[in-house]
Amino acid sequence: MNEKSVLEASDVERTLRRIAHEVVEKNPDLADVALVGIHTRGVVIANRLHEILHELTGGEVDLGEIDISFYRDDIGARAPGAQPVVHATRLDFAINGRTVVLVDDVLFTGRTVRAGIDALFDYGRPARVQLAVLCDRGHRELPIRPDYVGKNLPTSRGERVTVSLTEIDGHDGVSITSPMEVVDG
Repeated sequence: MNEKSVLEASDVERTLRRIAHEVVEKNPDLADVALVGIHTRGVVIANRLHEILHELTGGEVDLGEIDISFYRDDIGARAPGAQPVVHATRLDFAINGRTVVLVDDVLFTGRTVRAGIDALFDYGRPARVQLAVLCDRGHRELPIRPDYVGKNLPTSRGERVTVSLTEIDGHDGVSITSPMEVVDG
């Protein structure tokens, strides 16, 4: 495997600060905004955005987390006997009539985000849903477009984007891994 670093720890911090500034610019009344992270890394990113928004504005934004395990359209396509890893959904606030910023680490086909929206609507009807992602790697299969993007990463379908976060992995960074080419000799 061939791995290339595309974001270092300082880049991740700067990127999240920029996203937070954009959220404030697009949503002048943060009292109507809630951040909801998609498990697992989207929750960590949402927590960080929450802290930065508080630092920037002094105000509080509701923060939640959502599990999409049973909303995925590929749940039946998994290996026989494979069970999804289920996390807790925590939405301790009403979402009806509010702006919900759904947060995830990497946007790829759009299927995770679609599952996140489906799960969200089981808890109420937001006035609008915005999408914030750390990385957008393209290759969409559904008509989903993020409102806030940290970094656009043009990739091939065979490449893998790995987001590392201190809270889970011990360090921050984003890398792209491509399969090694086999050279005939």
